[in-house]
Amino acid sequence: MIDDQRHSIVRASLNGKNADTKIWVEFRAQRGRVSGMTESTVNISSPPRGTGKVAEFLCVDLDGTILIGDSFWESFLSLVGAHPWYVFLIPFWLLRGKAALKHEISRRVRLKVSTLPVREELIEFLRQQKLSGRQLILATGADRKIAGAVAQHFGFFDVVLASDGATNLTGERKKEAIREVVRGSSFDYIGNAKEDIPSWNAASTAILVGPSPGLLETVRKTSAVGGIIKSSTNYWGSLGRSLRPEHWIKNLLVFVPIVMAHELHDGVKLMHVVITFVSFSLCASGVYLLNDLFDLEADRLHPKKKLRPLASGALPVQMGLISAPLLMLAGFLVAAQLPTKLVWGTVFVYTAATTLYSTYVKRIPILDVLLLTGLYLIRILGGGIAADVQVSPWLIAFSMFLLLSLAFSKRQAELIDQTMAGEPQGGASKRGYREQDKAVLQQFGVTSGYLSVLVLALYVNGADVTRLYRHPQVIWLACPLLLFWVSRVWFLASRGKLSEDPVVFAARDPISYLLGVIVLLILFAAS
Repeated sequence: MIDDQRHSIVRASLNGKNADTKIWVEFRAQRGRVSGMTESTVNISSPPRGTGKVAEFLCVDLDGTILIGDSFWESFLSLVGAHPWYVFLIPFWLLRGKAALKHEISRRVRLKVSTLPVREELIEFLRQQKLSGRQLILATGADRKIAGAVAQHFGFFDVVLASDGATNLTGERKKEAIREVVRGSSFDYIGNAKEDIPSWNAASTAILVGPSPGLLETVRKTSAVGGIIKSSTNYWGSLGRSLRPEHWIKNLLVFVPIVMAHELHDGVKLMHVVITFVSFSLCASGVYLLNDLFDLEADRLHPKKKLRPLASGALPVQMGLISAPLLMLAGFLVAAQLPTKLVWGTVFVYTAATTLYSTYVKRIPILDVLLLTGLYLIRILGGGIAADVQVSPWLIAFSMFLLLSLAFSKRQAELIDQTMAGEPQGGASKRGYREQDKAVLQQFGVTSGYLSVLVLALYVNGADVTRLYRHPQVIWLACPLLLFWVSRVWFLASRGKLSEDPVVFAARDPISYLLGVIVLLILFAAS
């Protein structure tokens, strides 16, 4: 049995050498706290070497094993997302070693352990083993603050071994720390990575979580593999969903200038606009990934967003961190193929502004909506530059008010979802809006939408319209249709039936399609 004491220090011999190295270890007495046991889906098929019984101790890793993701990257994103300037201190922390880096990051953040994606089948297995009388040891390279929080949340660990700011408890160090605790008794070990090989080699039975064929073959040469927890996640499919291709419809705004200028027949100009569309879409997907990375905690508390691949753990955080900059770089390279470098500049400004919005501005009421509207307008301006057509002030004014109305409706929908989910005001959604703001948001949005109809009416009654249309008076028929559509959007928003993104809603709404076709017929009749 393990003595009931806390925050003790043990001394371990590392790599066969006598070294007084401090390892953080916490001994816990948690009996009687485990409940809700079910039959485990994980079985140990092999008893300890040379015996006919299961080892007394069961050691388990944290990152990639209990947790589907990695607590270090979760902490890193939580810190940088809230305080971006810390990114400049990280290299200096790393100079002191990995353990120091983990400690400096973890002491500045507070992860919500209850929201982290875990392997439920493994949790049930550990609970069953605890009820059977086995001693459970959480042995992890994560910092002790995180490891302690995880152990406290689950309530079935007897001992916690973790990095302490000076020693990075991985590989041989972890193996020696486990041996120091079990004091000659046999133990089984559950892990997921090549860094766990020393612990598997020392264990009576090795249990592997989601191993690659190569890792499994390597471990089988030196250890008795008693169980495998398979991971069947389709990472590429999850990455594809994270790119949100359904949101690329917003980038169709780049075609508005060439359509309104009646230049669709020009194949060269049209091809330039198509390339611009691809460029914006790649950069947008990169920013979507970045946004999801910084919003992991908030998304996991959201009734719908918790199903996103990054939030649910279906897509590793590391894969998102690699893919985001690569997509943005690909978008810039595509834009650079156009003859005018102004398109590249427009795409760059859009990407920078979107990143600023995702990391900071979206928390500031009103300013977030204005910047969101600006991002829509940048797409229109980029399309005009690519097609080498003039974007009229009328089009800018009309688009500004209409898109501003849609941006306000997006916030209204988010606020309603937040209220229905019982989320605290200004809480996990990281927005600065409160429930009492719904009325004023609706006033701003409806007014902006109706102003766009007014701009259209003034344009029809002006002199510029005659340059493009022979029967401009026919366009008046579009005004009541637009009034109906704007009113309907806000009517649905007030009832909580509007998708969080009104542009995506319009792309899926049959009535919006019908109205769009009628407007196109009106414009055709007027030309």
